[in-house]
Amino acid sequence: MQNNNSIIKKIFGITDKLAGACFFFVMALVLSNIILRNFFRFPITGTLDMVGLFTATGLGLALANCEMNNGNIAMDIVVEKLSIRAQKVIESVLYVISLGFWVIVAWRVFIFANTSYINGRVTPTASIPIYPFIFLLGFNILCLCVALGYKLFFAVKDASAATQESEDGEEGGSE
Repeated sequence: MQNNNSIIKKIFGITDKLAGACFFFVMALVLSNIILRNFFRFPITGTLDMVGLFTATGLGLALANCEMNNGNIAMDIVVEKLSIRAQKVIESVLYVISLGFWVIVAWRVFIFANTSYINGRVTPTASIPIYPFIFLLGFNILCLCVALGYKLFFAVKDASAATQESEDGEEGGSE
């Protein structure tokens, strides 16, 4: 399992670096547009379109790595006061709910991407087809689902171990 963990982390590390490249591109594009517009009276057409597309792409690319590195908001204040067993069970339930939600989101994003492809939907100013960006977002959400599934597997394993330990402790105390 440790080998799979390193493969997953490497893949999500690559997507995270691509996310950084998207944000760098957005920053360079905005800066270039400001300089060209103010000093040469020559703005870059479609800057707003490209900023929106690449910002959404960057956010999508960063999702899975953020999840794998626990970069999300957790509600630990209440849960940390419970027993280890209860914490692990709650963690498992929350991963199941999150995974279910994100699988539905990915499914709907792929439907939207396909509809955008069929209808020929493009950005308003630069007429860039948006379906490749939406398909990429769907793929990134599936990567998030892989990360959630991976963490769910270990959360269930930990919950099972915590349950077994608590049962062993109860049996040992009653003798």
